[in-house]
Amino acid sequence: MSENTPRLLVEERRRLIVEQVERDGRATVEQLAARFAISTVTIRADLEALARNAAIVRTHGGALPAPARTADTPLSIKQARHAAQKKRIGQAAAKLVADGDTIILDSGSTTVEIARALRQRRWSALTVVTNGLYIALELGAIPAIRVMMLGGLLRPSSDSLVGPAAEQMLAQLSAQRLFLGVDGIDAEAGVTTPDPQEAALNALMIRAARETVAVFDSSKLGQRALSVIAPLSALHVAITDSAADAAQLRALREAGVRVEQV
Repeated sequence: MSENTPRLLVEERRRLIVEQVERDGRATVEQLAARFAISTVTIRADLEALARNAAIVRTHGGALPAPARTADTPLSIKQARHAAQKKRIGQAAAKLVADGDTIILDSGSTTVEIARALRQRRWSALTVVTNGLYIALELGAIPAIRVMMLGGLLRPSSDSLVGPAAEQMLAQLSAQRLFLGVDGIDAEAGVTTPDPQEAALNALMIRAARETVAVFDSSKLGQRALSVIAPLSALHVAITDSAADAAQLRALREAGVRVEQV
């Protein structure tokens, strides 16, 4: 679907707006109205809604990028941020998956890209364990892919399931590989996420998998969120983009993590 069609979904249009603002450093109401072929009144409503979610900073006549943060940002907004990098990371991560594998996909905007990449391949058998609703929807219609959805309490901001029920189910499972999306990754703090329940479930995912692959765009390096999932040494592989800070990557390698940049 063309981005200029009047049928473009509101959520999709707003994702594209965030992506443009972050890519270009700013955007005006007139530029956005022309791009999407809609009224300036509609664009102003979009910008107000995005500003309320802290996805952008509203300015007179347009918008600026929101400052970097590690708060629990809605998944719909995360998907718009660094979208091209996340797509490349997702494609690289999917190449690590072999036919017949059992893998765990944590919920998150980058792991959704892994799911989308997996959809493009032919499988005779693949089992995917996930707590992410978006991931289950991406893969659930493919006959050769068996999706095991962890139960639990719904977190609307991330469209994921967490809590004791999810933890109990996961404790009975094992997998070849976990693909873990992170909100912050720091040499001292380790791997972090804003939600304590998500962190607890992620820690169990690491235990359930033989190998843990962290997937994150370079903006997450050096960031710290509220809840610690694990130290860097718990990771086996890290896949990030080519803009990643060299000193931060050196800390990962010193912790024994194999780093891949795409």
